[in-house]
Amino acid sequence: MKRTATLLAALVFCVMGSAYAIYSVSDKGMWPKSWPKELEPLRKQSRTAVGPMIPQEHYDIPFTKRKEFETAWPHLLKVKSKGAPVILIRSPDVWLGNSMNAGVRIHCPPARTDKQANPEAPIAGVTNLRERWMRTNDIELVVDGEIVDLNRIPLPADTPVIDERFKVKEPKK
Repeated sequence: MKRTATLLAALVFCVMGSAYAIYSVSDKGMWPKSWPKELEPLRKQSRTAVGPMIPQEHYDIPFTKRKEFETAWPHLLKVKSKGAPVILIRSPDVWLGNSMNAGVRIHCPPARTDKQANPEAPIAGVTNLRERWMRTNDIELVVDGEIVDLNRIPLPADTPVIDERFKVKEPKK
């Protein structure tokens, strides 16, 4: 009887675990070597998540020092796709169980995406913000007002800025 219960518990654990393993996560920045070399020192403090349904890459780069962020900011902008937005997020931000007080999250299309079949541009006719830009490298900026201070950094003139800092979140049911 104990053996059957143990086996059943193990089976339930495996099934439930695979249902929640939608993202693969690495406690290191696994972005391409082609990105600016000035971002290399940030790999150790970063986190990479790949998923959910297709292998889209997401990079969390938290900052604890204003100078470090301001030095990296121009190089982070080089990674953003032309025309893709900078999305402002209120601090602290929790995503995939990871809390970030100040920093950058870069969302990228799957590696080795065919640019002719899926051009690096917004998807026409899609109104959902996240889905619309999923073929581009877009930036979420977690703004705390101290480390990431919008009064101290330039936002590119040719870039849409979407401010979600004061967006009311739906209550969980």
